[in-house]
Amino acid sequence: MTGRLIDMSMGMNRRPRVTLELDGNPLAKLEALKDVQLDIEIRKHRARRSLSANAYFHVLVNKIAAETGESDDAVKVRLVLDYGTIDRDKDGKLVGFKLPQAVDPSKYWPYVKYVETREENGKLFNCYLFYKHTSDMDTKEMARLIDGAISEARELGIETDTPEQLARFKEEWSH
Repeated sequence: MTGRLIDMSMGMNRRPRVTLELDGNPLAKLEALKDVQLDIEIRKHRARRSLSANAYFHVLVNKIAAETGESDDAVKVRLVLDYGTIDRDKDGKLVGFKLPQAVDPSKYWPYVKYVETREENGKLFNCYLFYKHTSDMDTKEMARLIDGAISEARELGIETDTPEQLARFKEEWSH
């Protein structure tokens, strides 16, 4: 749900009151929440990455994979780990985990990066950070990922213009 903060005031009970203007018409959903304790999180809105940005990223992944001989999945994972966004919890803290050294975390989640090995009670554990899936990235995060993919593609001599850019160039060249 998105909206805007309209007003803030202090109630007679000395507790803050916030007035929000909500996009759409969520009144039916909100009516069911009247007079119950709520968990409320308000944060700055960030637009989700667009489907065209995702499609362009996958075009670059395919081209890089064809040039390097890697699988599309391997290229995508590598790019996400090199240029993607480390996941954070609702408090903004990095999300990570540790596993016994013999366990391969990529069997459970593709976007994990090794950080360090720790010894606890004589046993070795590898520590990892989670990276966001591309579908969970906002426009700024996706732009950084695409910029990294473009950079790698150009280093390999791969054409990186989008079909729209190429069509515009061709139109300009014909005049």
